Amino acid sequence: MEPAKEAPREASKKDRAAAPNLKRLRQMVETIMQGGGPGRIQAQRAKGKFTARERINYLLDEGSFQETDQLVSTRCADFGLKEKDPPGDGVVTGFGNIAGREVCVFAQDFTVLGGSLGHAHAMKICKVMDLALANRVPVVGLLDSGGARIQEGVNSLDGYGDIFYRNTKCSGVIPQISVILGPCAGGAVYSPALTDFIFMVQGISHMFVTGPDVVKAATGEDVSFDQLGGCEAHASKSGVCHFVAQSEPDCFRQIRELLSFLPQNRWEKPPREANPDPIRRTIPLLEKMCEMDPRKPYRIHHVIWQIADEHKFFEVHTDFAKNIVVGFMRMGGESVGVVANNPAHFAGALDINSADKAARFIRCLNAFNIPIVTLTDVPGFWPGVTQEHGGIIRHGAKLLFAYSEATVPKIAVVIRKAYGGAYIAMSSKKLGSDFNYSSPSAEIAVMGPAGAIEILYSRELAAAKTDADRAALRAKLAAEYAAKFASPYQTASTGSIDEVIEPGQLRYKIIRALRLLRDKRAPGSHENRGNIPL
Repeated sequence: MEPAKEAPREASKKDRAAAPNLKRLRQMVETIMQGGGPGRIQAQRAKGKFTARERINYLLDEGSFQETDQLVSTRCADFGLKEKDPPGDGVVTGFGNIAGREVCVFAQDFTVLGGSLGHAHAMKICKVMDLALANRVPVVGLLDSGGARIQEGVNSLDGYGDIFYRNTKCSGVIPQISVILGPCAGGAVYSPALTDFIFMVQGISHMFVTGPDVVKAATGEDVSFDQLGGCEAHASKSGVCHFVAQSEPDCFRQIRELLSFLPQNRWEKPPREANPDPIRRTIPLLEKMCEMDPRKPYRIHHVIWQIADEHKFFEVHTDFAKNIVVGFMRMGGESVGVVANNPAHFAGALDINSADKAARFIRCLNAFNIPIVTLTDVPGFWPGVTQEHGGIIRHGAKLLFAYSEATVPKIAVVIRKAYGGAYIAMSSKKLGSDFNYSSPSAEIAVMGPAGAIEILYSRELAAAKTDADRAALRAKLAAEYAAKFASPYQTASTGSIDEVIEPGQLRYKIIRALRLLRDKRAPGSHENRGNIPL
């Protein structure tokens, strides 16, 4: 027998009174959801770009986004702005989840007044940044804007100042990620520059202080948008961009992966993941690589892949200063930052750009409680007038400072060679490294044997009767110098190297050291000096 059906209840006076209010709210929300309208949305998609809300939905876990300040509107009455009533004042703000973890997010809407920043627009961004800071969660900014809103005058410039101030207050406290998904020009570029990581997408992302037209008027240089401020320019030349994606979905995937290595804030440790890769896995390939001629180039990535859990490495700044490699991996399930000389470029020598690149990354790791693993294979600092006049001394000092101030676990390994001041700069024992290892074939000295004997035995070499005699003498003296002054055993005898290890055991040695050092520093107990853009 079917249950009796309830008779439809007659709407109460209260329900009938509430209906118009609810209808009004829904109409307002529906209008805001349409952004700049169908025409502008179609124009946005014609450029191969998503809308602000589509971007948020791609980035966050499904159904997790909670919008804030949805009904905020411009306070400017000039130039007809009040009548236009730009939805949300051109920016969508709120919070949601990425892999179940809370994040705050804002996305500039280019379909609404070109995403230009006015007073209310800036206020919304500042509020969501304050929300992120107060609740100790990361903040992700999706930038797609024509710049300051001219109609609002200095108020729009003050809005940028408010944002820059908050970027600085959040620095080293919560992770800040900037995603360039269209134009980012003028003063707007300095907010991303103050954040920890910047993403750009091929074909749609541009950053510059002054555009091509202004450059041509001021200097006579004829340059395109891509040449001036596209992905390639900032990823390989200026070093402004950390990650380049081939598409917006690829970009959002990379952001999610990056956040998986980072803690929510400076008071937490990064999330740990299950590790199916045996920690005692040996590395036969590394034994062969360590025995290679110290002058022969190779990609340090091969060493990183071998020691990382499941051979996975998430590189940062891939195309900038390739003579040093930085990025994230996991070892024994724990998040680890890697800094490694790359002999495939400039022989792995340190120069101005590589010192800046490594120093800033080290400071970021120190701010967010991520251990540092340093792989050393360095012949020295890159010589030349350009480097000296460009300030290699000043820039190299940044690297020394970064390693010295870092109080997270620090482990360093000399793979093949470490000469001169560069040996000291690459997380040597005297800079506070916790564990320093070396392969048995490594050379650690003031300078390479070939150069050293030219100075120490110049008379003997000059006295050799023939070129053949001189070559034989060089080989003999170099071997003697290497055995006596460049041997890792000699360095180990002074305590500057803790252990000379078998290369095949490198993965296990590092993981074992990391586990001992796990509680070296309580998260948040360190002094926060921010992650200043070096």
